[in-house]
Amino acid sequence: VITRPEMEIGRYHWMYRSSRPHRYHHVPALRGNISPLGIQGCFECCIKCLGGVPYASLVATILCFSGVALFCGCGHVALTGTVSILEQHFSTTASDHALLSEVIQLMQYVIYGIASFFFLYGIILLAEGFYTTSAVKELHGEFKTTACGRCISGMFVFLTYVLGVAWLGVFGFSAVPVFMFYNIWSTCEVIRSFQTNMTVPGDQICVDIRQYGIIPWNAVPGKACGPILENICNTNEFYMSYHLFIVACAGAGATVIALIHFLMILSSNWAYLKDASKMQAYQDIKAKEEQELQDIQSRSKEQLNSYT
Repeated sequence: VITRPEMEIGRYHWMYRSSRPHRYHHVPALRGNISPLGIQGCFECCIKCLGGVPYASLVATILCFSGVALFCGCGHVALTGTVSILEQHFSTTASDHALLSEVIQLMQYVIYGIASFFFLYGIILLAEGFYTTSAVKELHGEFKTTACGRCISGMFVFLTYVLGVAWLGVFGFSAVPVFMFYNIWSTCEVIRSFQTNMTVPGDQICVDIRQYGIIPWNAVPGKACGPILENICNTNEFYMSYHLFIVACAGAGATVIALIHFLMILSSNWAYLKDASKMQAYQDIKAKEEQELQDIQSRSKEQLNSYT
């Protein structure tokens, strides 16, 4: 026979079962790489690592490296070929193009600096992409974003914007030699067409490099006409320099696109970090309020027990 006190005790345990401490039983591990929950350890670890890769920053970094490499490599070789063409066909006196040679040599040194700087800057932006991606992935974990990290992200946004504007100017400047070589090439095509049709003698068609301002007006000969100009267009140096300037211009355009891509990524990551900091502040306030509520409840229980 179950007495009434025993019935009350059973009803109490049935109603307040959640208040009793839970007891966890040991689950025997399964054989192989599969955990008791059916999760493959190595595979899931690889998936987790791949999920933390900033693919947008990786694509932008590859595009930036490719564009800078094309611009610097092709531009360096094309400038050397341009100096050779000028010395052989348009300015036979060294003093006439001495200033141009110094400027081109300085530009080649600048190209070395640009290549080195963007190699390091691309790696830094990729690392910053890993940082912000992990910050967003671990928003509800133990990861804590700091004010210094948010300031660094904001600084990268500003610096990338400045570099993007500067590379727009580089892209426009790299189109100038393409325009000059295209004019020379199109003039050679006109000479060939006139020689084929026998309408106008080719000697009357000339290209004057002095009008572009790269050599002074007293440079000798300063221009090329007819068959001489056609021979210049048929040289390997002219052909290589023309196409290398085109590739360098395309590389500068790819770098501009990569910097715009980086700017969008950095702006979104900075916004994510800002939201993460607000969420962390909210969680800290919530945890503090819960702790205070627990302290009040514990003190009230102690006072109630002291009274009883």
